[in-house]
Amino acid sequence: MIAQYQDIDMSLILNILWLIFGGFFMAVGWVVFGVIMVLTIVGIPWFVAAMNMAHLSLLPFGREAVNREVLTGEEDIGTGPLGVIGNIIWFLFGGIWLALGHVIWAVALAVTIIGIPFAFQHLKLAALALAPIGKVVINKDHIPAARY
Repeated sequence: MIAQYQDIDMSLILNILWLIFGGFFMAVGWVVFGVIMVLTIVGIPWFVAAMNMAHLSLLPFGREAVNREVLTGEEDIGTGPLGVIGNIIWFLFGGIWLALGHVIWAVALAVTIIGIPFAFQHLKLAALALAPIGKVVINKDHIPAARY
C-alpha cells in the first residue's frame, strides 16, 4: 500500500518536472495540430487522436498509449485498414513535425544527466507522433495481460 502512494508521488513529481522540460510546449503543439485538423471537418478523427496524445504529452509518467485492439481484443475502425490509411495521412500532415519537435527536445535534454529520463519520454512520444490513430491512453496499472 505504501509503495502505491510512493509511485503516485513519483509520477506527480516527474510530471511537474516534465511540464518544465518540454511537455507543456509539445502538448500545445499536439492541440494546435488537432485544431487545424478539426477545422477541415474531415479531420475530426485526427483531432480525437491528437487530443489523446496531447493528454499523454502533457502528463506522460504513469500513463501509457496502447493499441485499442490489444486493450479490447477487437478490431475497430481505427485499428483496421482505415486506421492505417489515417495514420499515413496524419504522418504526412502533422506527425512528422510533432515527431521532429519531440526529437529536438530529446536531444536537448539528453545532453544533461537529469534530462535523460525526459529525453526517453520525448523519444517514446516521437514514435507515437508518427502513428497515433488507434491508440488510447491508459494508466500503467490498468494495462491488461496479453491476450493469447
